[in-house]
Amino acid sequence: MRPVEIRRRERVDSSGWPAGVHPLLARVYASRGLSPEDAGRGRLSDMAPPDSLDGLDRACALLGETISANRRICVVGDFDADGATGTAVAVRGLRLLGARNVGYRVPNRAREGYGLSVPLVESLVAGERPDLILTVDNGIASHAGVAAANAHGIQVVVTDHHLPGRELPAAAAIVDPNLEGDIFPSKALAGVGVVFYLLLALRAAQRKHGVFAAGGPREPDLSELLDLVALGTVADLVPLDANNRILVAAGLRRIRSRRCCAGIDALFRVAKRDPARAVAADLGYALGPRINAAGRLEDMSLGIECLLTDDAQRAQRLAAELSEINAQRQELQSAMVEQGEAMVTAFLARHRDVELPYGVVLHEPDWHPGVVGLVASKLKERLHRPVIACAPAEPGAMQLRASARSIPGFHLRDALAEVDARCPGLIERFGGHAMAAGLTLVADNLARFAAEFDAVARQRIDAQALERFVWSDGELAGGDFTHEAAQALRYAGPWGQGFAEPVFDNVFAVESWRLVGEKHLKLRLRPDGGAAIDAIAFDALESAPPPARVRALFQLDLNEWNGSENLQLLVKQIEAA
Repeated sequence: MRPVEIRRRERVDSSGWPAGVHPLLARVYASRGLSPEDAGRGRLSDMAPPDSLDGLDRACALLGETISANRRICVVGDFDADGATGTAVAVRGLRLLGARNVGYRVPNRAREGYGLSVPLVESLVAGERPDLILTVDNGIASHAGVAAANAHGIQVVVTDHHLPGRELPAAAAIVDPNLEGDIFPSKALAGVGVVFYLLLALRAAQRKHGVFAAGGPREPDLSELLDLVALGTVADLVPLDANNRILVAAGLRRIRSRRCCAGIDALFRVAKRDPARAVAADLGYALGPRINAAGRLEDMSLGIECLLTDDAQRAQRLAAELSEINAQRQELQSAMVEQGEAMVTAFLARHRDVELPYGVVLHEPDWHPGVVGLVASKLKERLHRPVIACAPAEPGAMQLRASARSIPGFHLRDALAEVDARCPGLIERFGGHAMAAGLTLVADNLARFAAEFDAVARQRIDAQALERFVWSDGELAGGDFTHEAAQALRYAGPWGQGFAEPVFDNVFAVESWRLVGEKHLKLRLRPDGGAAIDAIAFDALESAPPPARVRALFQLDLNEWNGSENLQLLVKQIEAA
């Protein structure tokens, strides 16, 4: 592991927290800007109210009319985990709310591109011909697709969370917390969160119109969809603000109590994770990649069907298939990342470090368009600067599909919008968030685009922002290394994007070490003034003995073995003290 600079967070007064909050957890919460009053605001009743989200009234009216008339609804999702879980939430939720004629489609990446495209609309018209299309996690940039649906007399309700462009599509209704003038306080909702809010509002509208009155259907409990909402929210890497933490925490509680859907339970099994001990990291690192792999390499319908089925045996078969696809994705990703790193290494060999672009654009003709986002993410971590990885839309094609990943402080979608404004037509299509985006362009324009993107990055990024460092929550005292403290941290949070899992740094004496599994370092570390503790550093690839004293960056962890939990340090970085 290559050490990077460790910067400690400023210690904040953590007094006054309720007695039920562990002192170490209170310290961590305080450092992230939470107050003692926030400790009691994690219930579903503390969610931001649906009525503050613009566009819901019109969307609910259209959906209510369509359901009452038993007209056909088609949910159009996206081929990532947010889109898959959002599609499953929409289909399950609409059925709970009385829709008897609802299906879904996810575009084929090669034939139909992203979102509600014209080819996808034409395919729907030639097939099931829905009366209403509900987009999930897409649609805010689908001007041509919405126009095509309108031309065929199909109403479109857009639910999305991506940032809108200068103009909006001519949809019958649009629900997106990031629309200009929308006062909804949680702008960080994932696509699955937006459609969940739509379902809450639709249920409230049906209640108001007496749908659930005596003699009518029973009012459904939409909280049973929260396991899916949690999975999509964590997997999409949206910031876990207060509202998203409420949604994710509620979903995790359902999973731990084994009240999750059959597909999520099956995904935990194939990932060899225990649902009863589920935390957000399981969703982000074990389940999310298995769902994403289907959309990247195969057909996202596999992932959606896994999340829709109530048949445990079918869910297990689908989860096993998703796991196999994910293994293929890992192998392909590894080769592509190795290629990307070789390109960067060769560049650095020819030039000085200071000449590395602020905004890096990489392309290989044999890369797979479904995996470039993972490549961009891996290289962004290594280079600590925005990275765009490009691949042909299909073998031999001149059109490139690209995924971008950013660093804090550099807003990707805004940067792409500036490139587009400077050079109209250079980018064929783009969209996304601050930290992740996607785009298409012609291969002949790649060199010019790379230069323009780098120029925008140089204008917007201070050189100091490119310095690699990692935040630490500081040093632990000897008495902090306890099972109780580790358990309090594990099940708090939930931790994730924008609400970082606590990591600490201490100086330790190394009592023993050994390699396990050829590349993992197993250690026995003794903090000053404390007892020796087991520790493990994954993928450390250390062949020489570590020094007698080390400074380690670590998480307090609980290692489950033979039915018991033992304190363990999960080492993120280790260097000579």
